[in-house]
Amino acid sequence: MKNLVKVERARLNLTQAELAQRLGVSRQTIHAIEKNKFNPSVTLAIKMARLFKLSVEEVFFLEEE
Repeated sequence: MKNLVKVERARLNLTQAELAQRLGVSRQTIHAIEKNKFNPSVTLAIKMARLFKLSVEEVFFLEEE
C-alpha cells in the first residue's frame, strides 16, 4: 500500500513529530508509514485523513499491479 502522508504533512507545514503528537503516535510511526514500511490501523488512517481533510482513499491506496 502506498500513501501521500509525507506530501500532505508538508502541505500543512508539519514535522513528523508535530503530526505524531496530533495523532497520538510516535514520530517513528509516522516515519515508518511515510517510508511504506508500516501500514496504519484503520483508526489511525481515518484520523490522518480527517486531519488532512481528505478521504482515506485519497491518502492511502493500493499499488497498481
